[in-house]
Amino acid sequence: MNFALILFSLLVITGLVTLADRFIFSKSRPKEAGEPWWIEYPKSFFPVILIVFVLRSFLFEPFKIPSGSMIPTLLVGDFILVNKFTYGIRLPVINKKIVDINLPKRGDVMVFRFPDDTSLDYIKRVIGLPGDKISYVNKRLTLNGKDIPVKAMEDYLHKERIYYSKQFSESIDGREHALLVDPESPPGVPFATAFRFRDNCIYNSAGVTCTVPPGHYFMMGDNRDNSSDSRVWGFVPEDNIVGKAFFIWFNFNELRRFGTFQ
Repeated sequence: MNFALILFSLLVITGLVTLADRFIFSKSRPKEAGEPWWIEYPKSFFPVILIVFVLRSFLFEPFKIPSGSMIPTLLVGDFILVNKFTYGIRLPVINKKIVDINLPKRGDVMVFRFPDDTSLDYIKRVIGLPGDKISYVNKRLTLNGKDIPVKAMEDYLHKERIYYSKQFSESIDGREHALLVDPESPPGVPFATAFRFRDNCIYNSAGVTCTVPPGHYFMMGDNRDNSSDSRVWGFVPEDNIVGKAFFIWFNFNELRRFGTFQ
């Protein structure tokens, strides 16, 4: 469902009714007569829809985390806010950038439209920028020939299934985040689609090495062995960017998570 398109359509409809009543219908209506329902309702909803449309399109948009690919950073059921303007101002519905502000940085948690189906929104961490050479071999990340520092943390308990995963702290460009690794999972990518710029990647039993093409980004989930990401379906075009995730505002199962992510 393209909610942005639905919201825009409602805005246009209620706006046209409001304008038509202002300049046409109200002039022919007796002063003592009330507004018919098909004018009263759209006029009442128009300012509300306008405010929601502006906030959602240009400032902040809410999302719900549907999967565990970003554990331990983001949990299933987290409701988050996404900054829509930090990477530039885009026209709603068509997602066309009209004003440049900032570019994504390594380590950002970013929402984007899935390259294989732009009606779906995905969330992963930015690992590689255009031109970067990314290697994820034997479950160790290398960026442009340099190993990314990691340090062991206490094992992570998955409360919903009651089992533990190995947890590490990874530092990319001086920015630390936690990640999970399953020692029993094979290091190689089990399958990869025929994505665009597939020739930029080399796969083997130990992992994958990719060179990020211009205007694209390499994304990975923090739950490394339970994430379908750029290792599987390829690079994210700049035109698919939605915004930067920065705030958890609710989780029905974990009320204490409010405001714990940035």
